[in-house]
Amino acid sequence: MASSDPSKRPRPGPWPPAPESAAMPPSSWAKRTGFRPKFSGETNASDSGQIGIQPQPPPQQQQQQQQPTRRRESDPNLDLEAGRARPRQEKVNGEPTGEKDKSVRKRRDSDGGGGGGVPKSTNGQAAGTTTATAEPAGAATTAAQQSARRASRNEEAVDVLPQIVDDDGFMSRHSHMKYELRDTPGLVPIGLYGFQHYLSMLGSLILIPLVIVPAMGGNYEDTSNVVSTVLFVSGVTTLLHTSFGSRLPLIQGPSFVYLAPALAIIYSPEFLELNGNNFKHIMKELQGAIIISSAFQAILGYSGLMSVLLRLINPVVVAPTVAAVGLSFYSYGFPQIGTCLEIGAVQILLVIIFSLYLRKISVLGHRVFLIYAVPLGLAITWAVAFLLTAVGAYSYKGCDVNVPVSNIISDHCRKNISRMKHCRVDASHALRSAPWFRFPYPLQWGTPVFHWKMALVMCVVSIISSVDSVGSYHASSLLVASRPPTPGVLSRGIGLEGLCSLLAGLWGTGTGSATLTENVHTIAVTKMGSRRAIELGAGVLIVLSLIGKVGGFIASIPDVIVAGLLCFMWTMLTALGLSNLRYSEAGSSRNIIIVGLSLFLSLSIPAYFQQYGISPNSNLPVPSSFQPYVVASHGPIRTNFGGLNYVLNTLLSLHMVIAFLVAVILDNTVPGSRQERGVYVWSDPETAKREPAVAKDYGLPFRVGKIFRWVKWVGL
Repeated sequence: MASSDPSKRPRPGPWPPAPESAAMPPSSWAKRTGFRPKFSGETNASDSGQIGIQPQPPPQQQQQQQQPTRRRESDPNLDLEAGRARPRQEKVNGEPTGEKDKSVRKRRDSDGGGGGGVPKSTNGQAAGTTTATAEPAGAATTAAQQSARRASRNEEAVDVLPQIVDDDGFMSRHSHMKYELRDTPGLVPIGLYGFQHYLSMLGSLILIPLVIVPAMGGNYEDTSNVVSTVLFVSGVTTLLHTSFGSRLPLIQGPSFVYLAPALAIIYSPEFLELNGNNFKHIMKELQGAIIISSAFQAILGYSGLMSVLLRLINPVVVAPTVAAVGLSFYSYGFPQIGTCLEIGAVQILLVIIFSLYLRKISVLGHRVFLIYAVPLGLAITWAVAFLLTAVGAYSYKGCDVNVPVSNIISDHCRKNISRMKHCRVDASHALRSAPWFRFPYPLQWGTPVFHWKMALVMCVVSIISSVDSVGSYHASSLLVASRPPTPGVLSRGIGLEGLCSLLAGLWGTGTGSATLTENVHTIAVTKMGSRRAIELGAGVLIVLSLIGKVGGFIASIPDVIVAGLLCFMWTMLTALGLSNLRYSEAGSSRNIIIVGLSLFLSLSIPAYFQQYGISPNSNLPVPSSFQPYVVASHGPIRTNFGGLNYVLNTLLSLHMVIAFLVAVILDNTVPGSRQERGVYVWSDPETAKREPAVAKDYGLPFRVGKIFRWVKWVGL
């Protein structure tokens, strides 16, 4: 029973009551993507917010709000990641009740800023009015503000700065970025941060050649030459993209999107029958397929077809598609680490400790362990492997690692030859055999060979690569630029990526060139978004590619360490893909089902194609980790047209293709609001032309844009 003592009764709170949500402006991620939070639990924490001028309540109202504000610090409903309080109202089946809709409208009114000359309190009523007279006045003001906001959204003229959320969960201004898109503070800072940026991206640049060249039958010298070629092409294409593409600080390089189809082509039935060094023959086949697919991608971008395709590409499509790229290589990761567990497990453990447990430790203002998790883990593990090799841990009496397995007679040597090859750091002679200077040149492996069936597979994959780049363009622009790019700028970027892949095909990198998805995470971690830093780093990359010993040094990384690094890189790729869901209502049952179906079917359907027709005791002439890519020879589709069988069996065995098809069909046929789907909002071309900041961010240099002003679908 409640106490009747007046002195012990709880004191009534202030009237009108303070709103339950924190008096913080709406997030810029939300505004820029058209997202407007409707109900609790169905929105992911946003990475940035908007800063606007908020109306100040009267002094009496401020004093009344101090006590609830202090209480919010320990409020369990406070959402530290989003920077605002979670609404406490109940909901039914994920939909807000009528009372909650009313509170949400009031909160939006308080976020909207002062529209007229009448000061407002945080509950949406005019300050200094009575309760009886405030309601109609508040309704009129609300209607006026809603109309103003609609006009503002239509013109996309909200001139605000976004925020980001740091590791401690607090909001900070967009200016927290050390360097933004057009900043040029000086040669030394730009050089330092450009080197830091590329060093943190080391794994994405060098790991693909270390996988595909041995699969093609190439030796260590071939691997060294391909690594040097990759560094050269990556530097050149990055300079082209930052100058004539989207102009965002995004590194171009060998994308993991192209790895699975490249392996499928490498293990085509006609190549399995070849004997000897098949490297150059298979490389020429890959070059032909990449050249045709890159021409298709360039036409897709420069013709304006990409702007039409953008209507089908939303976060609910991008998220499972990119995530499936990382998940598709699970059969390669730990099975390879198991060949030398004491080194591979240490590699993964170190990267996890650096990137998670030590991520907040700063040295001279830099979070060294978070930024350099991959190169630090590589250096330490390599040093440990070198010491173990030097003390003879992997030396077995009478056994030579350079002797082919077929010539080994001793059972003792046969048993330990695998550990010798995977654990010893001196098993590779790449560094000793590499020349000091080597210039990568086009058609260095010979004249490309063109087959329509392989080219068709790569053309479909180039669409997946474009979908991946769409998400990267949007996410990076919200970090470093004044606004997201226009559809024309995005089409221009995709078109130039096609030309960059054409260069990769001519030089022979083994895969196409695309925007590296991990770049977005690197920008957010290093707080470096300067275009000039990326360009200077690209120039350094070109110089390093001319030093043959650099390629030889990278090619000498032991296989088990490569597998450990790949496990982390593919994990990052999967997580970055799923992070696109933060633009949508991630808790919506519609989106949950679509993403879940896309991911599950992207693993299950390819498994059916990959395992069809293979008996448990069959001995395929390829390593067990690469057996899923031999599907073209035994797939379930067996028509009278061999080329059609090859294309369909190969495409339907690729995880990312299934994820994309399922997601794009369901997301564009299942009813859902733009807010629920998280439809990407791109800058309006006419508005972008009127704003100098946007024109400077995305305008082409050297007055090139004026020459092609008539091509509206690839400009501002």
